[in-house]
Amino acid sequence: MQQMNGVESNIKALERRRRRLRWPFDAVLRFLGLVFTLVAAVVVGADNESKIISVTLIKSLPPIHFYASAKWRYLSAFKYFVVSNCIACAYAAVSLVYSVATKSYKDNPMKWMLLMTFDLIMVGLLFSADGAAAAIGVIGRAGNSHMQWIKVCGFFEGYCHHFTAALVISIAGSVMFLCLVVLSALNLYKK
Repeated sequence: MQQMNGVESNIKALERRRRRLRWPFDAVLRFLGLVFTLVAAVVVGADNESKIISVTLIKSLPPIHFYASAKWRYLSAFKYFVVSNCIACAYAAVSLVYSVATKSYKDNPMKWMLLMTFDLIMVGLLFSADGAAAAIGVIGRAGNSHMQWIKVCGFFEGYCHHFTAALVISIAGSVMFLCLVVLSALNLYKK
C-alpha cells in the first residue's frame, strides 16, 4: 500500500490483483484452442466414406457402377486443414505449459510479446486453412456448372456433414487464438 498525505492507497494491490486475473483467462483460452483444433483435426483425419456410385452417361445406356471413396488425403486444401490444425494444437499445448510455468513470475512484456506473435501466426494459419477448406467444401456441396463439377456431397453426405462440423470447430479454435492475441495486446497496452 502507498501512503499519500496520510491516506492509504490500494492502487498497487488492485494492479497485482488485475495481473493475477489475466492468467486464468489466458490458460482457459489456450486450453480451448488446444481442444478445438485437436477435435477438428481428428474428425477430418478419421473421416472417410466409401460407396458404389451409379452414373448414367447417356439415358439409353445402362448406368455405370464404380467404387468411390472420399478421404481428406485426396484434396490438398483438406491436407492443409488437417496439418494446420495439428500445428495449432501442438503450439497450444506448448504455449499452455509455458504460460502455466511462467505465471508465477512478474509480468514480463517480452513474454506477452512472444506469445502474442506466435498466437497471431496461429490465427493466420488457422483462418487461411479454414478458408481454403471452406472453399473446397462449397464446391463439393454446390458443384460448379461452368466447370462441369458435380455435387460430391450428394454422394458422400456423411463425409460432408462431418467435415462441416470439423470446419465449425476449427473456426472456434481460430477465434480462441484471436482472443489470445487481443488479450495479449491489452496486457501490453496496460503496461
